[in-house]
Amino acid sequence: MNQNKQHYLLNRAEEAGLLLKEHLDKDHVVRVISHNDSDGISAAGVICNAISQEGGKFHVTMVPRLKEEVLNRLTREKYELFFFCDMGSGFVERISRLNGQAIIADHHQTMDQTGDDAENLIHVNPHLFGLDGTRDVSASGVTYLTVRPLEKVELSGLALVGAFGDMQYSDGFQGVNQTILTEATESGVVEEQEDLKIASKVEPLYKALAHTFQPAIPGISGDLEGSQAFLEKIGISYGIKFTDLANEEKDFLTEHLTKLNPQIFGSVYSIPKENPALRNLENYSEILDACGKNKHYSVGLSICLGDRESAIAEGVEFLNKYHESLIKGLSWIRREGSQEMEHVQYLYTEDKEKKKIMGTLATLGIDLDILNPQKPVITLSRMHDQIKVSGRTTMEMTGKGVNLGFALEQAAKSFNGAGGGHTIAAGAVVPYRELENFKNLVNDIVSTQLSG
Repeated sequence: MNQNKQHYLLNRAEEAGLLLKEHLDKDHVVRVISHNDSDGISAAGVICNAISQEGGKFHVTMVPRLKEEVLNRLTREKYELFFFCDMGSGFVERISRLNGQAIIADHHQTMDQTGDDAENLIHVNPHLFGLDGTRDVSASGVTYLTVRPLEKVELSGLALVGAFGDMQYSDGFQGVNQTILTEATESGVVEEQEDLKIASKVEPLYKALAHTFQPAIPGISGDLEGSQAFLEKIGISYGIKFTDLANEEKDFLTEHLTKLNPQIFGSVYSIPKENPALRNLENYSEILDACGKNKHYSVGLSICLGDRESAIAEGVEFLNKYHESLIKGLSWIRREGSQEMEHVQYLYTEDKEKKKIMGTLATLGIDLDILNPQKPVITLSRMHDQIKVSGRTTMEMTGKGVNLGFALEQAAKSFNGAGGGHTIAAGAVVPYRELENFKNLVNDIVSTQLSG
């Protein structure tokens, strides 16, 4: 049955690809609007690479969310084709009123019309065909499907980088991601091997382990002292690099780490032709994520577009800073804990550095058992008179009925805010003055979802 659903999604994507090709043949500049996280930057990388390889031109903007003023600005622009990556499914009707044709390549839950009756718009989204945008395919994957008719298999690696960036690789790829992976490996663009998934093989081991957040290692990730203590306990020098360990020491270390988290050893995917810093798909996605978190989206996009030397060095620097902020943030959560209500828990901050990483801290707090995994974590970051909200939960909780995308959309709407996303991860913005009411309402909505 899923093959059928994929078939319909691929047909829709092919339609979008043909429309893109039509505009490129007429030498039209394509207006690209994408999200500014790892998946959004990868998606923009996929479409912009495809356009330049076809000899076309693009004008690209990365935004944190599709707000009224962004849409108002686009309404005044005169382009023949607008291409939305990793956003747009919540604004189908509004996008259909832009001055040109539009393609939406998104994977978030669709909130308003499907767009099937709009003549100037093609809406490519797995949810329209009964597939799951949280696990089956990311935005960069959907974007890749739209350029696939132009024979762009070499961009399949970048499509999977976005899937890693959106946390779609737990226990392997599934659905459309698996289809893209098969294409990527069969064509030699991506290679797969079994390996230890630690953040670095060339920095001191205690740092490499403490900087390993994906998968998270309880007692070690984000904890330099915990990492040193672990290595001392198993008798491996903590200052040594992984590459300098003898083979039996590597095996011994792997054995002890897999006891803490079996996922630390498994399939690792790489693009053999890539620059060493980007070869591993997961490291590539982390560098793009760090560029996004530091608001240097253009550095992330330059990396995707092949501007290698200076952009990669900057990206790696952002990643190191990002790891340091995560370590600080995790020690803050260990110290302060969360504010627990009956069905959800909250983390609140006004700190500028923490605001950038609250969603990630929520995920890690759950993964490392610092926070209660039985309650969704809702982070609240104060931005003047507004609150930026991020929600994270586990597959186990979504299995019990929790849908954070719906909960945050409904609760934010009640207070003239906006929100949405996936069942497992979502975001919103609400007025600060409504903070307490919002917190209570989200708790009530989740309560209803659990008893549903």
